[in-house]
Amino acid sequence: MRSLHAGRTALLGTFAALALGVALIAATLLGLAASTALPPGEDRTALIAQLGTTGGVSLFTAGFVVASTSSYAVARRRREFGLLRLAGATRGQLTRTVLLEALLLGLLAAATGSALGRAAAPLLARALTAAALAPAGFRTGTPGWPLVTAFCTGPLVALAGTAVAARRAGRVRPIEALREADVDLRVMTAGRWLGGLALLGTYAAVVAAALTGDPAELLHRKTYTLQPMLLIAATALLAPVLARPLLRLLTRPAARPPRLVRAAALGGLRRTGATAAPVLLATALAGTLVGAPATVAAARAAEARARTAADLLLTPGAGDADGAAALTAALRALPGAVVSPSAATPLAVVEADGTAVRAEGRAVADPAALTATTRLPVLAGDPAALDDDSAVLSEEWGHPQVGDRVRVVLADGTRRELRVAAVLREGTGGNPVYVTPRNAPGARTDRIDVRGAAAGAVTALARDHGARAETRAAWLDAHHPADDHRRIRRIAAVLALALLYTAIALAHTALTTTTDRRRELAQLRLAGTTRTRVLRLVAAETLLVTAVGALLGTAATLTTLATMAAALHRAGAPAPLALPWTALAATALLCALVTVPCATLAALRATKGRAAEAL
Repeated sequence: MRSLHAGRTALLGTFAALALGVALIAATLLGLAASTALPPGEDRTALIAQLGTTGGVSLFTAGFVVASTSSYAVARRRREFGLLRLAGATRGQLTRTVLLEALLLGLLAAATGSALGRAAAPLLARALTAAALAPAGFRTGTPGWPLVTAFCTGPLVALAGTAVAARRAGRVRPIEALREADVDLRVMTAGRWLGGLALLGTYAAVVAAALTGDPAELLHRKTYTLQPMLLIAATALLAPVLARPLLRLLTRPAARPPRLVRAAALGGLRRTGATAAPVLLATALAGTLVGAPATVAAARAAEARARTAADLLLTPGAGDADGAAALTAALRALPGAVVSPSAATPLAVVEADGTAVRAEGRAVADPAALTATTRLPVLAGDPAALDDDSAVLSEEWGHPQVGDRVRVVLADGTRRELRVAAVLREGTGGNPVYVTPRNAPGARTDRIDVRGAAAGAVTALARDHGARAETRAAWLDAHHPADDHRRIRRIAAVLALALLYTAIALAHTALTTTTDRRRELAQLRLAGTTRTRVLRLVAAETLLVTAVGALLGTAATLTTLATMAAALHRAGAPAPLALPWTALAATALLCALVTVPCATLAALRATKGRAAEAL
């Protein structure tokens, strides 16, 4: 308890990150509990996915921040632990002491965060509703299990994040009490090497397995949101090693100020790693959360452009089945017109284990016209051979072969066994199951693709029959936009909370690491450096280290996006890379606006008074 009280300033950042993490987990769990009471549908599924992603990112960010701050906190207490060893403390006693401190801090943060989360849950529900991410009238209740679960995460995250640091504290030798060196080069311990390489190897193995087995797995939102965390954690553990060449590269000019800044950053690699790690986290999260879904959306938009061969696409009036049939007949009478009406129909494909998986179906009356107005990615078979006893489906349904029999559940619950007429490439996973109208009970035409007819005549007929006609470009912009405002709002909701965490961690780290350099800065002043130049040196070094963290985060982002591009290529889909340079640059600038002023203010306070007094 006395150690916690004495080091309360250094532990403030860890406490704030833990309390905010528990608060957000409590609020999201309360939201998840309320969302399960909503009627089934896309809104409910999207809301559950949004809250689950937010909670997962918050838990990872809180654990990352706690592990980073705890590692540096133990390193700065090396002399204290050495003195305790000289006084007779055993290794086990020091390890248990650090773990007990973390447990007490976690309990305090959990209690604070649970109270904040319960108060913030209604605000979160209103914010989700205002952003159109939750249905109108969405409200959270006060069940007990979300608060208990969130409370338990506080001490668990604190202990997990401090476990390695506690073990390192127990290995401090008594001789460490006599060390006065300001240069810290032995940062990469065997455990850190092992952890970093293990995480990196796990990430590579998971990506390789997906690319060779099911590339579409890398394109799912849950995968490209959570999987990069392995790479981020591995890069953070290996940051001191990776920072060396980057520091030398960024200070390539041989002028004296860059040389001095480089020497200061290289001489304190633990300090450099502690500052670069939160910057790496913020930049990599911003890059992946923005770039990954944008890459998938761009690929789907490019895929839709490549597959849509119709000149005009018509949408009949809702519920007007007779009008749609009359419009189709009138369109077919136009010279040179190829008309393909289709209707959406819900169905399910029964997998080998008997599970019925819902799928999007489309009923096509004229398969030959479908192949003329839509460039289907045919892998095998002929879609024009579709009849009442067959279906056209994607390879994602268990890699079927032409002629195989698949069991389907139709919209009215009827179960049928259909022959596979053709197999389509999986692509981005947006292929419907094509059937004939006989296998789509109750389906009404909701789309008519027209090719080869005069645009004016088609538009006039659509107007006469109460339908809406759109050009290919307008229809693609409306139904397959590259920029989805709802997706942007989802990303902003998750990213804003992650950046809040990292801003707290950065401010705390910059203040703590610079305050610990009091002796070093005093020695510079005694060597003839003015106070102003010392402040400029600290600011330049902090900016340099921030740039290193941003570059590492950018590298992690580019690696993630490159694996997604490879997955798209393997799935037979267009592979455009949506590089989020704006998000990366804005995040790096935000980190610099936090670290540089905090470090400068700490240096200003550390150099206050006479230099000799600091020694």
